[in-house]
Amino acid sequence: MWVVAGEDTAVLDYSAYLALDELMALQRPRTDVPDELLFIVVHQAHEIFFKLILHEFAELQRALSEGDSGGSLRRLNRLLAVFRAVVGHVGLIETMTADQFNAFRSVLNGSGFQSAQFREIEAVLGRRGDAMVSQYPEHSAERATITAAMTRPPVFDSVLRYLAQHGYPVPQDRLHRDAALPQEPSEAVQSTLLRVYRDDGVAAQLCERLLDLDELIQEWRYRHAKMAERIIGAKPGTGGSAGAAYLRGTLHQPVFPDLWAIRSEM
Repeated sequence: MWVVAGEDTAVLDYSAYLALDELMALQRPRTDVPDELLFIVVHQAHEIFFKLILHEFAELQRALSEGDSGGSLRRLNRLLAVFRAVVGHVGLIETMTADQFNAFRSVLNGSGFQSAQFREIEAVLGRRGDAMVSQYPEHSAERATITAAMTRPPVFDSVLRYLAQHGYPVPQDRLHRDAALPQEPSEAVQSTLLRVYRDDGVAAQLCERLLDLDELIQEWRYRHAKMAERIIGAKPGTGGSAGAAYLRGTLHQPVFPDLWAIRSEM
């Protein structure tokens, strides 16, 4: 049974329910350059979508832990739809020329490279390492949140536990591994995944949706890299990153390497 949060259950109108007065007051350009509003809105929209993505990943992992096949598929399908929207938003930034961006770039002292929510998404997907938190102050809330996410089982660990619940022979060392360590490809896991695909059931559908998700994340990285190259060229990124060069270095890094490794065996 769903419970309405909070004590005030009065019916709210559209504007009040969505807190539109507060939301529309959050776009605060620092210049009179017309294109700055586009930059702010797109990046704020990204952060709102990142919040939804983190929520949906938590629900996906809950469904997987409960062995809920239908719920897991629904969550994955929703995540795919949200990631497609995120990828599409890159095209909005690309409507801005380099000159238009440079007209207000001097007032920026940060960049999407610093998005703590995106770092948290990477942690949920299994990325580990000091580089994930090095740009955040030692006692900051961002650093604490990302560090905590890196200690919890990532999505693929939840998938393997789901497969074990459904009778597949998942290696015990993968079911009980230290979640704070990076995920490593495993021939034993790949053997299990091949069996999943031979059975051609719901578990195989889940694996295919994970591949779709992996492709979308790689597509987002590619679009982001090309957008940065298009707008700032080879110049350093805002906020101290290496700009397009850094983004290019993140390409072709699969999130679920075991699912890619078995392609030649199928």
